[in-house]
Amino acid sequence: MATQREDDEAEIRRQVGKIIEGIRAKDLDGLQQLYATDVVSFDVEPPLQHVGVEAKLKNWAKVFTFFQDVTYGVRGLTLTVGDDVAFGHCFGRLSGTLKNGTATSGMWVRATFCFRKINDNWLIVHDQASVPFDIASGKGVTDLEP
Repeated sequence: MATQREDDEAEIRRQVGKIIEGIRAKDLDGLQQLYATDVVSFDVEPPLQHVGVEAKLKNWAKVFTFFQDVTYGVRGLTLTVGDDVAFGHCFGRLSGTLKNGTATSGMWVRATFCFRKINDNWLIVHDQASVPFDIASGKGVTDLEP
């Protein structure tokens, strides 16, 4: 019989799966269900932070305007789960076909998710996507693979 912690980890993994499905479907309503209303997101795109679910969804909507078809892949998801908070990290990559017909394999980013159990639902309260930084050039390094 599974422990509560194992059940919670399985539920969080399902939530990450729903992120992948929501992105592929360009389903902003479905994605909204995964985030706390006061989510804080440190995304690869300015500004330094996006605060609130509306700001997060606006960021996803912007991404969807560039893609005809979009896929999000996750590698190496590792989770640490407590009673009502959890965090995880992985590598993530957006890829697909751009609106102009160009196929792109995208770039791998480092992704961190922080969850809080709110009304028995594991919701994302913070996420961060980043790329390594080359100090000499002052540019992000976007051609690395896990």
